[in-house]
Amino acid sequence: MPHLAPGAALVSLQNGVDNVERIRSAAKIDAFAAVVYVAAAMTAPGRVKHSGRGDLIVGDLPRRIQEDGRRQEQIERIASLFERAAVPCRVSDNVEGELWLKMLINCAYNAISALGHAPYQRAVGNRWTREIMVKVVEEGRSVAGAAGVRLPDIDIVKTLLEISASMANATSSTAQDLARGKRTEIDSLNGYLVRRGAELGVATPVNQTLHALVKLLEESSQS
Repeated sequence: MPHLAPGAALVSLQNGVDNVERIRSAAKIDAFAAVVYVAAAMTAPGRVKHSGRGDLIVGDLPRRIQEDGRRQEQIERIASLFERAAVPCRVSDNVEGELWLKMLINCAYNAISALGHAPYQRAVGNRWTREIMVKVVEEGRSVAGAAGVRLPDIDIVKTLLEISASMANATSSTAQDLARGKRTEIDSLNGYLVRRGAELGVATPVNQTLHALVKLLEESSQS
């Protein structure tokens, strides 16, 4: 890439689980992966409202560290730079699992926040939508298992529901995109789980329904 200095380290801060591979395919760059937990919204041109968290998890695929021992040193240096800038950042030796965990959380919150015009706390506080969110995560966990992904050894449902406390007034990026008439990232969230589940023979009816409804709204907002 002409805009990057030789030896520059590229960190993908995008949602989804396959961005590193897509960057490599498009630009021949071995980017580092990052998981971003922050609630923010553009409230007006040049104005950003921060409403929760603001921490990162960074890492690299073990295979790439084995191929190039310098990559572990690079990722440690990247984490240190964020910490010095007062952005909490930890290094994970299982960044793939962390990416999947974040995707499952996004799959549960993003579509429902958008479809229900609801902040995270209200989505979890409603018993009907809360049940749907749990089913979304259960389907995603089945897809991850079939794909051979090692998810973090935590209670994922408990973690999912606790997000609403730390980001109570947040609305999803999907909701914000639809409100502005923009294309959403739903294809990389619930849509990705649906596609991957189909490849692996894992049914994902709840995720498929949420994906379809957001796509319908997306088309309506852009027409």
